[in-house]
Amino acid sequence: MKLNKVTALLSSAALATALSVSLAAAQDGDNVIRIASQTPLSGPQSVLGVSMSNAVRLAVDQLSQPLVDLGYTVEYVPFDDQATPEVGVSNAQQIVADPSILAMIGHLNSGVAIPSSEVYNEYNLVMISPANTNPAITDRGYPTVNRVCGRDDLQGPTGANFAFERGVTSVYILHDTTAYGQGVADYFQREAEVLGITVLGFEGTEEVSNFDAIIQPIIAQSPDLIYFGGIYSQSAVFLAQARAAGYEGLFMGPDGTDSTEFAAIAGDAAIGTLYTTVAGPASIYPNAAQFIEDYTEVFGEAPQPFAAQSYDSTAIAIQALQAAIESTGGLPSRADVSAAVRATADYEGLTGMVTFDANGDPEIGLYFVIEVLSGEPEEWSNNEVIATLEIPSPLTAAAMAEATPAS
Repeated sequence: MKLNKVTALLSSAALATALSVSLAAAQDGDNVIRIASQTPLSGPQSVLGVSMSNAVRLAVDQLSQPLVDLGYTVEYVPFDDQATPEVGVSNAQQIVADPSILAMIGHLNSGVAIPSSEVYNEYNLVMISPANTNPAITDRGYPTVNRVCGRDDLQGPTGANFAFERGVTSVYILHDTTAYGQGVADYFQREAEVLGITVLGFEGTEEVSNFDAIIQPIIAQSPDLIYFGGIYSQSAVFLAQARAAGYEGLFMGPDGTDSTEFAAIAGDAAIGTLYTTVAGPASIYPNAAQFIEDYTEVFGEAPQPFAAQSYDSTAIAIQALQAAIESTGGLPSRADVSAAVRATADYEGLTGMVTFDANGDPEIGLYFVIEVLSGEPEEWSNNEVIATLEIPSPLTAAAMAEATPAS
């Protein structure tokens, strides 16, 4: 089926659903507040997406009582964006058409979040992202768009600097051609070249199953490191095949590597993999112990990376909703909620303190370098955290520099 036909079908379905949702919301009256999310609930990236959605649901269940005490019914509405921009935008049209939805948590993929957030922003609907790291998420300056995680223009250089410290002198860089994967790979490349690391190649690929034509030329150049900007469902397959073909050098990726599925796909080939992440397993956060226990009890499995960030994103939304209700004396507008979210300061969440800067970035972001110790998925949370860095957002860094007298 051609893309234009698919898009047309999605648009028609979105319009029909949006009309029915709007009618239902109108019938509910003014005492229902809905919080929506968009993550991949199906497809190869659903392991992370479902866990993120579960965490939002848990947060709504556990934290909504203050809104209930104010006279509101709080409901959670999950959407499956399928890690696809067209689906994300279609869902976004449905979401904004429901006036009872006052906050949106998501996405996993920056390439989905960027076009979808154009829709949210047009209708003043606040979006809080647990996972989107592309700089364009917040650099557009939209008052509705925020994230609790770090940025790829800081994550990419973090990886390059660590590789340099490990003695890497040459690297071959791959990426998955998405806004996320290509973006973080580009930032890694820029920093690597500044550090004097020889970049033997920079290549994008949409291949997902047979990488032999890519692997053989790379092995022939004997890079110290292969860096793959992308998601585990692709990079783990590549790594398994590269190791089987004889590659013995280092392998590194960004936070798209960070899932138990990376080990499930790559097996023992995953051992020794290095990855940077703005999340990491929930177990690395001291405040997340009860969350891990509750999540595991409710859903029958441990949370994946970005689940704790999803819980924090929802908690911030609920706190902002309460503040907006108390400020306005009734059901707030979407713009009221958006302003309250952006005003978030010193929020102590599961994953640390969150204060949003003027663009919606956390003023201080956490970045980790982690090494995979086992090819067993159930051991993923035991991967070794080699480095933890606190790095200010670009706006915060600029303000700090301005406030520091020149020597």
